[in-house]
Amino acid sequence: MDATELPCIVHLRNGKGATMSLAEASDGAELLKFYRAMPEEDRLVLKADVTTAEWLDSFLAALRSGEALSVVGKIGGEIRGEATLYRTLHGWSRHVGEIRLNVDRAARGQGLGIELARHIVKLAIDRGIDKLVAHMVEGQIAAKRTFEKLGFHKEAELPGHVTDIHGKRRDLFICANDVSHVWSAMESLMGDFRPDRATR
Repeated sequence: MDATELPCIVHLRNGKGATMSLAEASDGAELLKFYRAMPEEDRLVLKADVTTAEWLDSFLAALRSGEALSVVGKIGGEIRGEATLYRTLHGWSRHVGEIRLNVDRAARGQGLGIELARHIVKLAIDRGIDKLVAHMVEGQIAAKRTFEKLGFHKEAELPGHVTDIHGKRRDLFICANDVSHVWSAMESLMGDFRPDRATR
């Protein structure tokens, strides 16, 4: 399974096209709009309050430093999904990347999440990352299903490790998979859906 260079247009299961591109500082306002429109239930257990200007400043700083790489998926010119690869540039975990993936509820089930993951994994491979981890909190059913499809398995469970935005303690699940296995899982998932998927 190839990964077309960014930016590109991918074709979703509903026939619509989605523009995939690396997130840049110019996407800041649209990213805030995307996350502020997300239902509170979906934002409840995210690592940071993604609705604030402070979060955006920190996120853009991470992009500039190379500690984060982000791919956004736009439909009709609006961001409908975003995937980020976080990595440590130095030290003993520099071969490990953390993937975070968020898709607008109305755009789920059309292959956008898999396309975002596909490009993030390609970026990870290009940068020498060979293991991906995903942090999930109890109740993140959609995220759990997506990462299970990608072959992620639970490596650790930390009871009461997360405090959500309402102050409630929740269990944290740390899941992981080798990049090569994720790639193979995505190839299998895309096997039944192979239109002319991407154009430059």
